Amino acid sequence: MAWLIENATTLAGDSWHERGLHVAGEHIVDSAERPRRLDAEGLLVLPGIVDIHGDAFERQIMPRPGVRFDVGLALRDTDRQLVGNGITTAFHGVTISWEPGLRSLAAARSFIGSLQALRPHLNCDTRLHLRWETFALDAVAEVTEWLALEPSPILAFNDHTTGSVLKGTIARKIGQMAERSGLSREDYMALLDAVWARRDDVPGAIAELAAAAQAGGNVLLAHDEATPEERARFRALGARSCEFPLNAETAAAARAGGEDVILGAPNVVRGGSHNKAMDAREAVASDHCTVLTSDYHYPSPLHAAFALADGDVDALARYWPLVSANAARAAGLHDRGSLTNGKRADLILVDMADMRHPEIVATMVGGRIVYARRALEELPSAASVAATPEMAAG
Repeated sequence: MAWLIENATTLAGDSWHERGLHVAGEHIVDSAERPRRLDAEGLLVLPGIVDIHGDAFERQIMPRPGVRFDVGLALRDTDRQLVGNGITTAFHGVTISWEPGLRSLAAARSFIGSLQALRPHLNCDTRLHLRWETFALDAVAEVTEWLALEPSPILAFNDHTTGSVLKGTIARKIGQMAERSGLSREDYMALLDAVWARRDDVPGAIAELAAAAQAGGNVLLAHDEATPEERARFRALGARSCEFPLNAETAAAARAGGEDVILGAPNVVRGGSHNKAMDAREAVASDHCTVLTSDYHYPSPLHAAFALADGDVDALARYWPLVSANAARAAGLHDRGSLTNGKRADLILVDMADMRHPEIVATMVGGRIVYARRALEELPSAASVAATPEMAAG
């Protein structure tokens, strides 16, 4: 199907224009034959949001500790949330841990199988972000197999074990983690002690999975890096972006190396980190953050970009790549993230009448309208109207 989106203000590349935007099939094009003409008067046309790290879907699976719902039901409901919030590409952050329960190897196995089966029927381009806990040593073989799935998953190294044992920033969450696992606090601590006893095997497992990711061409990330030296260590293993660094020094080291730094959009929307980590607004202002993700809240990428712009449309053009082009780059997806010729037609129509509360009016994924908040008015057929250079997208 071909579309011509007219009367809107469109972000193409790094600037705004008011020419019509042509879509043919799945892509942005110079012109299209006999397109359906969509009247988007008063709206912004923005590249779809690329969400490189989000685990809010877990609440659809387990809205309360121990209360589980069918994974297929959860995925379908999450899909509606994603496109309704302007997210056109989503990497679901599936944690593969040594814990039983929601983040167990068995739970990951079930989720991945369900996603692979349902993916062709979902509206958002939904992919995997494998968040491997580095102490989940018994999961290494299966995670290695999952790296070969299509589309290619992201692999991220996570270590929430060391902080729990050494009474660091995660220790205060022991009760919450035990509840999520379905264990008593005493049983959870006993399991944690047994896992910690195998700590000498962790570096070798990390190296093994890093080598597998490198060989398979998977994007590799390391989560919660605490020092520039740790950034350098994971860089040497192939992790080319810095995901949720714990301080400005580590983020600065990544940026000095030309690497992307990934932080959570809820941090911007809320005005700070919920766990006392880096302030994402300050990080963006100092060029210590280049990508914002939904983390645990799907509405946040849209609202973070608008909050940073603070009512300035020109500023919005500068900040929008944080959730689109930069995120696509960090995810290794070079076919999306901007509304330029040849790119995928992943886009959103946004009503910015209230800049503090932007409204997604419609979402298009791969040239197909998958969400519409209200009826979209079509102009008379363009069958007899020849496309002109003035109407072509740049």
